[in-house]
Amino acid sequence: MARPAPPVYGGYVSSAVNSFLAEPRAPDPPARVWWDWLLLAVIALSATLETIFRTDLIWQPAGLVVCVGMSIALLWRRTHPLLVTVIAFGATTLLDTAAGVFADGDDPMAILVTTAWVLMLPYALLRWGSGRDAAIGMGYILGLVAVPEVVAGTLTDLIAGFAFFLLAGALGAAIRYRTGSRLRERDQVRLREREQLARELHDTVAHHVSAIAIRAQAGRTLASTQPAAAVDALVVIEEAASRALSELRSIVGALRDGQEADLAPQRGVADIARLAAPAHGPRVDVELVGDLDGVRPMVAAAAYRIAQESITNAVRHARRATRIDVRVIGESDSVLVVVLDDGEPAAASPPGYGVAGMAERAALLGGTLEAGPSAGGGWLVTATLPRTGA
Repeated sequence: MARPAPPVYGGYVSSAVNSFLAEPRAPDPPARVWWDWLLLAVIALSATLETIFRTDLIWQPAGLVVCVGMSIALLWRRTHPLLVTVIAFGATTLLDTAAGVFADGDDPMAILVTTAWVLMLPYALLRWGSGRDAAIGMGYILGLVAVPEVVAGTLTDLIAGFAFFLLAGALGAAIRYRTGSRLRERDQVRLREREQLARELHDTVAHHVSAIAIRAQAGRTLASTQPAAAVDALVVIEEAASRALSELRSIVGALRDGQEADLAPQRGVADIARLAAPAHGPRVDVELVGDLDGVRPMVAAAAYRIAQESITNAVRHARRATRIDVRVIGESDSVLVVVLDDGEPAAASPPGYGVAGMAERAALLGGTLEAGPSAGGGWLVTATLPRTGA
């Protein structure tokens, strides 16, 4: 009799665990945002009021210092979630243990209720950390929660503590999964659009261009002996070129949500001077410096678009701006685009699509772009583009 096949559940579990541990950190975690500082202020105020009005606390100064001092570590919870978790939970557990050992009373209280902000740490572990960091951090948290409750024999408190921290971690994992799904869906949409564009170009435009090339070769061969045949070839070339141009117009229009495609000649460095005459808003001064001849068309077009977008952003977002200075500097191996306004930057917020698009445009050419408040006031955009492109 054949032996039954071994169960595969263990293999599934092992594969799932290995996949979780191999999960990399979430890409591009924000170092800190404006409401992080608001959160710290709320924690400090709440802890101070709790220390003043609660009479059942022992070691009030120590509890206040631990609560407020460790909350500063929240500023690094996205970039270093495991380290922040170890430090914050270690400090609060050490204070709680010391209160139980050295203080008088049956159930001494040294931990402030405000210290509940530690619930943000399991969320940060699962939201921003790697799989290995999340496993180590959650094991560390649950271990610190479990030991005193097991020693005291309070099973109910143990279950409640596990539930709180696991729920916070599950919320972080859910947000991470949703964000990842949206990014993957966006990438899939882009991939489908590129595949469709490639098919359109191959099936239509490439066909017409091939016909143009063949007719041009035939016309050149027959031009000396059969001038009429050469003229016929030029007629065919003209018709094929018109059809190819029409197909290109429709494809570009589809990519722009049905808008009419702009097939005007590509803008370059020389066209940046035209940006000095805006219809409204602050004055725009343009200065072209250095050797700007011989710059590749793609680099010249990128310089123009970056200058144009920077001016547009300054007009829209800079408060009380009166002047925008644009300098394009041609160096031996690069082209430098510097745009500076004298306005007040808008309230701090994540970079918009305009800045992201300019940075992507510069990166595609092997260059760099930096945008942010200037030391002397206003908003500064600096792009460095290699003359030959990437």
